[in-house]
Amino acid sequence: MILEEKIFKKAKPDFEKIKKYGFNKIQDGWVLNKIFMNDAFKCEICIDKNGKAGGVVYDMASGEEYLPLRMEHTTGGFSSEVRAEYEKILYDILKNCFTENYFIYPQANRITELIYKKYSINPDFPWKGQKNASDAGVFRKTSGKWFALIMNIKRDKIIPGAKGDIDIINLKLDEAEIGVLVKKEGFYPAYHMNKKSWLTIAFDETLLDGEIMEFVEKSYKNVK
Repeated sequence: MILEEKIFKKAKPDFEKIKKYGFNKIQDGWVLNKIFMNDAFKCEICIDKNGKAGGVVYDMASGEEYLPLRMEHTTGGFSSEVRAEYEKILYDILKNCFTENYFIYPQANRITELIYKKYSINPDFPWKGQKNASDAGVFRKTSGKWFALIMNIKRDKIIPGAKGDIDIINLKLDEAEIGVLVKKEGFYPAYHMNKKSWLTIAFDETLLDGEIMEFVEKSYKNVK
């Protein structure tokens, strides 16, 4: 994942704020040019009409893209300093022009809002900071027990051969119902949980939000 995707992956743009921040409107979105590090570098940051952010950093002396910036595993040295200063610019844009969502994909965030409206429960992130599970959000009853878990995984974890990633939700349902549902589109054996008691639903718009909430409600009742 490139730097800009990593920083803005759960962010929703506010185009009025983007305009006020200093971005200029172009045909397919918005663009901002900013000089930094004592005029030694220039970044060109673009936000397309769908809110996807990207950027290029140029060495002002050569006029060419500063490619060492993209060597993410490099530590120390001048390129790390340039990357750190560029990240500060990106995070300032994130803070002032975007709203951060809990999760990456729209349906996951819509279901999160519906869970809050019904139960006044927001997710917590017990593995925050851990490389492979930092985005996993747990929904707990007052007893502390989970009734739902939303996380982002590689698609091939539930769909062999599929590319890219996906947000999913794990819910606790009756074993007999799970046996029926996993044969239907949009439902999968529980990822990383007991497959007899839990079921995975993919947030890929296969199921309507209302349908998913019916299973969320069942899971809430099944967790004592």
